[in-house]
Amino acid sequence: MSNTLLAIILAAGIGKRLGAEYANLPKCLLPMGERTLLERHLELLQAAGVGEIVIGTGFESGRIQQTLDRWPGTVKCSTFHNPDYRQGSIVTLWHARDLLRAGKDVLVMDADVLYGRELLERLVRTGHANCFLLDRDLEAGEEPVKLCVRDGRLVEFRKRIEIDAEYCGESVGFFRFSPAVAAELAARVEAYVAEGRVDEPHEEAIRDLLLSEPSRFGFEDVTGLPWIEVDFPQDVIRARDEILPRIGD
Repeated sequence: MSNTLLAIILAAGIGKRLGAEYANLPKCLLPMGERTLLERHLELLQAAGVGEIVIGTGFESGRIQQTLDRWPGTVKCSTFHNPDYRQGSIVTLWHARDLLRAGKDVLVMDADVLYGRELLERLVRTGHANCFLLDRDLEAGEEPVKLCVRDGRLVEFRKRIEIDAEYCGESVGFFRFSPAVAAELAARVEAYVAEGRVDEPHEEAIRDLLLSEPSRFGFEDVTGLPWIEVDFPQDVIRARDEILPRIGD
């Protein structure tokens, strides 16, 4: 049942690539229409029947808390704080290690993504215990985090790839993990921090799990569904002018 799902939203970063106009604003509080990205996350997760939402905060955490305090939804919402938010996102996930060990199915989600209901439903209703979302409309370059497929199975997950594959797509930045794999992820992020690898993105720990036993993981193909990760000023414009009208809410 989806109401047993725990959603962890990673929202601690500064978003410095957005430039001076948004220098004091967490990316999850970017306005998209009449609501912020965060408010859209909360509404969609509640509509999907997710049982609990926890937001990992860092930069301007008080403003994020104010948004949560005003939000009228009924799903249980809380935060955890990463004071070292200038380091890699692996540290934010490290602060969520006890949540990953809570014995629940877990969604791990980037906060800076604008998307519609159907995309989230693919992840919530998937038949895969451990699942990635893959979009075959992959933009060229090293910025997108890539998922590579061979013989119907995921074989790589990284920005820079050096592997033969049938095709590669872009990762949406949303993941679903079974209780067992979520606990393994907690152990991996602990190892990263213990080794001093605190500037790594959290995707590296997820990649370790994928490559250690690819058969445990599946993916949902979301090609054609509207979504965008907001990293640069031009992404804000595209999100508002192209993606938001396609979402239609």
